[in-house]
Amino acid sequence: MGYTTKENFLQLVKGQTGVKMHHDSVKSDMPFYASLFPNDEMADNEHFTKFEQLITKSIGEALSQIQTDFRSEKTGLIISSTKGNISLMESNRLTPELVKRISLHSSAKKISDHFGFSSKPIIVSNACISGLVALITAGRLIASGKMDTIIVSGADVITKFILSGFQAFQAVSDEPCKPFDANRKGINLGEAAATVVLSAHKPDNEAIILSGGSVSNDANHISGPSRTGEELFQAIDAAIKEAQIDKGKIDFISAHGTATMYNDDMESKAITLAGLEQTPLNSLKGYYGHTLGAAGLLETVISIESLIQGKIISTMGFETPGTAQPVHVCSAVIEKELNGFLKTASGFGGCNAAIIVKKN
Repeated sequence: MGYTTKENFLQLVKGQTGVKMHHDSVKSDMPFYASLFPNDEMADNEHFTKFEQLITKSIGEALSQIQTDFRSEKTGLIISSTKGNISLMESNRLTPELVKRISLHSSAKKISDHFGFSSKPIIVSNACISGLVALITAGRLIASGKMDTIIVSGADVITKFILSGFQAFQAVSDEPCKPFDANRKGINLGEAAATVVLSAHKPDNEAIILSGGSVSNDANHISGPSRTGEELFQAIDAAIKEAQIDKGKIDFISAHGTATMYNDDMESKAITLAGLEQTPLNSLKGYYGHTLGAAGLLETVISIESLIQGKIISTMGFETPGTAQPVHVCSAVIEKELNGFLKTASGFGGCNAAIIVKKN
């Protein structure tokens, strides 16, 4: 889809998707739909794995646009991922050295050392809400005065281990996914990396503000979400209250929208409980697939670009409304003045997260 935010957004406006059928016997015995980087791109090398290269490329692109002092103890790095280097288990004998190499903190240290950070990096790995939790964590560290600037980056690489796990749940669609559609069959997976830089210092020109965020848990089931949506609603409500924003000033919702039957139904109930059922809503999973630990960050970055350009991206794959509660799913690009959005995410273990982002 592209290697910069502008490139990606242009493709989204055009209605292009990275999801396609793959015949990859290394990852699956059967064909599958996903959004993947080419096999020969960023292969593991002696210094960095593909996962680590994705992170460093994304961080490098973000940092090329700003000036910051990495040597300051008040400049931090947070990395979001669900699986990191888990693929190394598939082709190597398990040894103490390999266990250490697979550990997310090992990747975080390598990436931190590469850029010259002096503060200790933080890892956030909380299923599919990892990206949003990383942003909320960064926001709180800055609000507390402990940090001035934090680089938040997330990535995941789709491997046989990961794909087979979702296939075992019978959660993978045998066609391009259809978020919030009556005929949805499940997820497509995807590979991506995304980076957001948060700072205590507002720019002189227009600023984008992370103004609220909250996390909740269903305590319902290890993989199945809440049946009522009450707990995601609690996170949404708390984020809105922290942001001190009127619901009418939320111009759109960037939903988790995995295209599984239970997730989309649950989200529709939570959004209705929040009184936002008439607010335009999109899911980006039809373009990128579910990018796991990168999803919350990737979809936040795209939504920020929506605020800047005044364009709400449509929901690829959506045709026929079919959720437990009716919600306003965008079926075409909407162009209008935009000032703020709600981003939601949910994941295994019953975790939920929501953030509010707005222009200043």
